[in-house]
Amino acid sequence: MNKPPLPPFTYEDAVNKVRLAEDAWNSRDPNRVSLAYTTDSQWRNRSEFINGREEIVTFLTKKWLKEQNYRLIKEIWTYENNRIAVRFAYEWRDSLQNWFRSYGNENWEFDNSGLMKKRYASINDLEINESERKYFWPLGRRPDDYPGLTELGL
Repeated sequence: MNKPPLPPFTYEDAVNKVRLAEDAWNSRDPNRVSLAYTTDSQWRNRSEFINGREEIVTFLTKKWLKEQNYRLIKEIWTYENNRIAVRFAYEWRDSLQNWFRSYGNENWEFDNSGLMKKRYASINDLEINESERKYFWPLGRRPDDYPGLTELGL
């Protein structure tokens, strides 16, 4: 199964790949997200190690039960050949109605079919007041005219 754009990436390809990933994650559909990864994909997410699509689905299901009202913005940092580095920030609230903004960086490596085979994520959570929120689009895909991280000063 091919998942365009395929490596080696041009700048436009890499930007498109980042946006496709953001859109998938904003769907909060673990099965949809998992299809962008190889069946034996390896992740490090914070201090967790996740291997393969089945574990990805389990991980994301638990994640989005905890992280309610999840909205994410990703931005390309750099790219080369079959690798892309991104920075991101997402907002969410917990079951006690506390709001958070989580900041991080990801390093991605893709196979020749455009599926991600490695994902290394470093993430920090910052509790914020509801008045500090910056993400207000309806749940789901971020509208094309909604500002990105740089424009939001993040």
